[in-house]
Amino acid sequence: MTPAAAAKRSAGLLLFRRTGRGGGTDPGIEVLLGHMGGPFFARRDAGAWTVPKGEYEPDEPAWDAARREFQEELGLPPPDGVPVLLGEVTQTNGKIVTVWAVEADLDPAAMVPGTFTMEWPRGSGQVREFPELDRVEWLDTDRARALLIKGQAEFLDRLDAHMR
Repeated sequence: MTPAAAAKRSAGLLLFRRTGRGGGTDPGIEVLLGHMGGPFFARRDAGAWTVPKGEYEPDEPAWDAARREFQEELGLPPPDGVPVLLGEVTQTNGKIVTVWAVEADLDPAAMVPGTFTMEWPRGSGQVREFPELDRVEWLDTDRARALLIKGQAEFLDRLDAHMR
């Protein structure tokens, strides 16, 4: 098996909305990002935000996985709208992430996050439940770029290019 074939794959939806601002290099949009839940990210901001996404198996279409993961992570149905394929990026951990942008509005307070379990503290034998995303927020692209996982910033560049 080649290393690329063994790579984990994730798919997600990057929601965006027009703000009416803009000008210069600002495309006048905000994107919806999620802050990763769990103890590793609890006190972090920069590098702790992500596009709502999740892993999928090779036999599942990436688009279907992106919509399923949106529902699982936010507890809300994925929005209707015309999807814009932003392509793939390979994160520093080797995971290949495919993202679509969808113009939609969503109230972050309506989120009901999915959860995961893990032993915490490590070595304690105690299994605890944590939210996949502990909050979501609308952020302008400059702020989003400063907070987003480094490997996913390319999606903002591609969305900016699409909006011009």
